[in-house]
Amino acid sequence: MKNRLIRILPISILLISVAIAGCKKKMSESAITVKDNRPNIIYILADDLGYGDIGFTGQEKFNTPNIDRLAKDGMFFSQHYSGSTVCAPSRSSLMTGQHTGHTFIRGNREVRPEGQYPLAAGTITMAEIFKNEGYVTGAFGKWGLGYPGSEGDPNHQGFDEFYGYNCQRIGHNYYPYHLWHNQTKELLDGNKLKQINTYAPESIHEKAIAFLEKNKDTTFFMYYPSIIPHAELMAPERYMKKHRANFQPEKGYKGVDDGERYKNGGYGSQKDPHTAFAAMVDLLDEQVGDIRKKVEELGIADNTIIIFTSDNGPHKEGGADPDFFNSNSNLRGYKRDLYEGGIRVPMIAHWPGKIKSGTTSDHVSAFWDVLPTICDILNVPVPKYTDGVSFLPEMLGQEQKEHEYLYWEFHEGGGKQAVRLGNWKGVRLDVANNPDAPIELYNLDLDMAEETDIADTSPEIVKQIDQIMKQEHVFSKEFSFQFEKMVIEQ
Repeated sequence: MKNRLIRILPISILLISVAIAGCKKKMSESAITVKDNRPNIIYILADDLGYGDIGFTGQEKFNTPNIDRLAKDGMFFSQHYSGSTVCAPSRSSLMTGQHTGHTFIRGNREVRPEGQYPLAAGTITMAEIFKNEGYVTGAFGKWGLGYPGSEGDPNHQGFDEFYGYNCQRIGHNYYPYHLWHNQTKELLDGNKLKQINTYAPESIHEKAIAFLEKNKDTTFFMYYPSIIPHAELMAPERYMKKHRANFQPEKGYKGVDDGERYKNGGYGSQKDPHTAFAAMVDLLDEQVGDIRKKVEELGIADNTIIIFTSDNGPHKEGGADPDFFNSNSNLRGYKRDLYEGGIRVPMIAHWPGKIKSGTTSDHVSAFWDVLPTICDILNVPVPKYTDGVSFLPEMLGQEQKEHEYLYWEFHEGGGKQAVRLGNWKGVRLDVANNPDAPIELYNLDLDMAEETDIADTSPEIVKQIDQIMKQEHVFSKEFSFQFEKMVIEQ
């Protein structure tokens, strides 16, 4: 089908390409430490898992023993932030090492019939850096950064193998009609019409385990962007029955069970939504345990880094009830907010013999730090366009460089911006209608729940944050704060 997508290539992207070409190799002390034995890296990304949805961060209504054990045997980053407060821009930030004032994808902009607006062809992603260094690269789960065959397709952005959902809208459904294996649309016969026999996260997990087995004698990067526990709320019955008695009586959710949106983005009905949520996180936890067990069985655990985190805060869609589970751990806000509950996420790093077990780091970090961390590990140049700071020194117990500030912008709900400056947090709302809207100010050291706005008593801090917001939003005029509301036909 003829592609009618109007491609807009901002000047900033061209400047990025020039900057990449001019990069000079810069070797850090921490990179020297590991340069002769490059590790495998597994990056597990949960979907809408809240800060409080894990046992060791306070979840009391269900258990996550495998994720808890990973934290016990590794390092927990207590002040880690996602790239954004929804899927696509958060993942764009992760892949490119740029915050949402710079990264190309700023919102969940759709391309019909399937997929999202693509990463630009000239983008350098984390996967491409691995691939250039001889790593085998695989992605298993949800993509959301470019429709099938586009320049943003995972096979065109550094991944040797992809299996899962290309489109995050179709990723709303756990018994889809099809998944993608590279450029092949793989029909799931068990899910024809209204059948629900093939639970996609289990099929995706099987492919991921096979990737580990196939590449045990090579050096690999495995990106595992699970769709759990994003709506809809559905899990196989063997997981449901483990939790059903704990949550009765339940108030059911009436969703989409037929029609045009059935298995095409509409959330299915669920008579036991609390049970389903607990069952889904249970399954995710089991899959994390499977991955760790597999690398141990293959004899490669000592040279494999496993990172676990989430793409943003908890959602309230499809019958989900984050308040019941205290999913945001008493932080203010949810998915689509730039308050702490929308962007602060749990992050665990595990690396036997390198990362000290049972440690907690209060280093302030974000998704755009992952790419420079990877470069540090691989002892390769860090692209000049990145906004990140490598946290490898922190993982290795060395002196760690800190961010001067962190910046976010979000293009839904009237437009939002946020800055973390030390322990200060500034939030500006309704930016689309008023670029100079008042800035709310919170002292996270004293007010982690962001309950008391102290902007009036700290005008100099507000002024600094205002300057950062104006400085860090760098993009072409074509991409306004409303851009992701557009749907582009393919």
